[in-house]
Amino acid sequence: MISPETSTTESTTTGLSSPLHQFEIHPIFDLNIWGYDLSFTNASAFMIATVLGTLLLLNISIRNKRLVPSRGQAAGEMLYELIAHMLKDSAGKESVRYFPFVFSLFLFILGANLLGMIPYSYTVTSQIIVTFSLAMMVFILITLVGIVKHKARFLTYCVPKGVPKLLLPLIIPIELISYLSRPISLAVRLFANMMAGHIMLKVLAGFTVIMGIWGIAPIAINVGLTLFEVMVALLQAYVFTVLTCLYLHDALHLH
Repeated sequence: MISPETSTTESTTTGLSSPLHQFEIHPIFDLNIWGYDLSFTNASAFMIATVLGTLLLLNISIRNKRLVPSRGQAAGEMLYELIAHMLKDSAGKESVRYFPFVFSLFLFILGANLLGMIPYSYTVTSQIIVTFSLAMMVFILITLVGIVKHKARFLTYCVPKGVPKLLLPLIIPIELISYLSRPISLAVRLFANMMAGHIMLKVLAGFTVIMGIWGIAPIAINVGLTLFEVMVALLQAYVFTVLTCLYLHDALHLH
């Protein structure tokens, strides 16, 4: 087993750091309350930066509203219409009341993904605890919506229509496991995609440094992969939101 000291020495010698180093959480200032570690970390800082940056850009896009929109206003309106139509088409008109939550969720994930593409920044969506927290928020909200609307009838979600009674002992556990696994699949999908992409970029950047003047090919590949990773950042925010809308549809309308 390689000790941390050996690993650090090797990284210093080669001029490279581990591709996993970019995911480490470091405290900016320590805070301990009643035995609980509530330190403010680099992850906390970038989550706040994501929220403030998103609010700032939205504020700029709507500050000077025009009949013929500027580029910023057009971008803001496009995002608004995208999520509004997605929610309405996926979950029906009744789901419009949940638009603020879905829109905020989309903007936070999109902002965190794109902010993490800036060199020397931190990608908070590469942390499983962050993505799992977001997924659990969605899961709890959807479950509460289903219970409030359907009361005890919400339990029939695990009983699809048209299933023969003889198959119910098999179908009900499958449906229940599928329902309970939703936050896990949501969290892992976002976390794994963002983490894998950043590791790949870091590894290829290391090859570029090692090859020196012969690193033209890795540089070209890195540029292409960076553009691809930006597309992945956009796509993962979109997929997370689409699945949220579909889960909301199931809670509102059952099977």
